[in-house]
Amino acid sequence: MLQIITDSASDITLKQAENMKIHIVPLSIRFPDGECPQEKDEDFLTFYRRLQEAEELPVTSQPSPEAYLTYYREAEKNGDDVLVLTLSSGLSGTINAAKIAEEICEYDRVFVVDTRQAILSQRIVVEYAVKLRDEGLKTEEIVENIEELRDRVVVCGVVDTLTYLKKGGRIPKSLAVLGNALQIKPVIILEDKILKTIGKVRGRKAGKKCLHQKFEESENDVDFQIYFGYTSDKEIVEEFMQETIEKYGLEAGRTKMYPVGGVIGTHVGTDCIAVAYVKKSSEK
Repeated sequence: MLQIITDSASDITLKQAENMKIHIVPLSIRFPDGECPQEKDEDFLTFYRRLQEAEELPVTSQPSPEAYLTYYREAEKNGDDVLVLTLSSGLSGTINAAKIAEEICEYDRVFVVDTRQAILSQRIVVEYAVKLRDEGLKTEEIVENIEELRDRVVVCGVVDTLTYLKKGGRIPKSLAVLGNALQIKPVIILEDKILKTIGKVRGRKAGKKCLHQKFEESENDVDFQIYFGYTSDKEIVEEFMQETIEKYGLEAGRTKMYPVGGVIGTHVGTDCIAVAYVKKSSEK
């Protein structure tokens, strides 16, 4: 049997994880007045309320090796394989904790894979692993397929305000004030394991246009769904999802919408729009 483990940067809730028969190792999110768990949809809403009220950004911390070690030892006891799918190593040292636990355990049926993704795109990778597991593929085959898929997954979004970049010390206060006044919105993408800015636009409408332009750059793989994400305002993304469906004639059932939790939300803030999809393989 194969045990699949991922972390809370995937924004997969504990209930969803239970249905998928996987395990979630949490990254901690701590405000000055205490931690903010990200275990269910309501927790995401609570996080953004606290984020808006806080003068300082919360601190996010990677899991300890012990969090993984418990699962590894249980799997070894049962004779199960373990597949760990971590948040991008360019964003966090989470993968290091998983590998340290592997070294401590010395169980040779543990496979740790850097998804190179986060939030919606990490979810896509995890769900694909679950699908392959349920189809009966061997662990080594699943790893091979995941390593091929992870570089075809795209996730990008529009940051609504510069306030949180300022709070995080990434831009000066004066620039944030001016940028917000001019409705400057960075367009970001997770690429080469890290978040990059691919443009700065004025207004949400221009931001959505930029996301559509990125979507058009490569043919998407119809074997995978297209996911839309929101940080605090669901209606904004519902509208963007419907616009995208109509613009590209997407088939019913190919799109889903999920909240983006606090691991990435800490840095991008409220009212963001995100979209994730899989590029078609050159071999297809």
